[in-house]
Parts: sequence; structure tokens; C-alpha cells
Amino acid sequence: MMGKRIQLTLFVGEEAGRAIETVRHTFNPVQAALIPAHVTLCREDELTDLEMVVDHLSRLSFGPITLQLGPAERSAEGKGVLIPAVGGMEAFDGLRRHILAGTTDNPRRLSAHITLMHPRNSTCTDAVFQQIQDYAFPETIIFRTVSLIGQEDLTAKWQVLKEFDL
Repeated sequence: MMGKRIQLTLFVGEEAGRAIETVRHTFNPVQAALIPAHVTLCREDELTDLEMVVDHLSRLSFGPITLQLGPAERSAEGKGVLIPAVGGMEAFDGLRRHILAGTTDNPRRLSAHITLMHPRNSTCTDAVFQQIQDYAFPETIIFRTVSLIGQEDLTAKWQVLKEFDL
């Protein structure tokens, strides 16, 4: 068993996430039970100075982040499915730089996306991907909150530890 994991996440709101959550619960119920639909903002290996990161988050006056979404695509050698962000990355990257300032001079570029089927606990087939392509996903999503979340091990449900308004 591994130790506790933490990350910063932008959760998809209930209204915007209806079709997304329907697909996740239908085709990847294991992952859907662990965490709601989201975009990972900072991974655990980037949160090396959590105290500084939380301080930056506590003083945010960034404003909402809007991501434009592209069509669903297969990932992880076809095993997974995600919805990539195709617009709004400047604001997303700027928020990451602000949050991680002083902990890393040059944060890596994350590919913002919403996972529909995680390859760790699902496998997409051509037939399943065809069904997923029939869903009408939102073209844009507005995020107003950053959530610090934690997970005890890979099989445990993620818990919201603290939330910060953008």
C-alpha cells in the first residue's frame, strides 16, 4: 500500500458534468466512484512545498478559469478516453505558475483534460468509443474553485481537504 496522495483539482460542476458523469458511471464505474469528473491542476510530485502552495491559494484573486473542450479521444494506447482542453490553456498555465511560484521556477506543462475512462481500471473498445462519441459534451467549462484533495491509497475515494475560490 502506498502513502497518502494529494493534488490540486478543478472539479466539473454538476450542470456541465451531466453527460460526462453519465459516461464515466456507465463505462468506468470504478474511477467514477473514486473521484468526480475533474481537471487535475497540480499533481502530487509538484506539491513539494505544500505550505507555500496553500499560502498562494489562500491569497488567490485570479478569477474563474474557462476551458474550451475538444471532442473525446482515446488515450493510453487506446485503453482510456479523455476530453482534451483545446482552449483556455494560457489562463490554466498562468494559474499553475502562480500557485507553484517559489516551489519551481518552470512548472512543466500539463495537458488539461477530463478523464472519461481511466486506463488503470477500465479498457475502451472500438464499440464503447463509438458509443461515447454519440454523447453531447459541453464545449466550455468554467471553474471557480480549486480543491486540495487527498487519497489514502489507489483504491480509496479522494477526499476534499480544502477549497479555494479563484
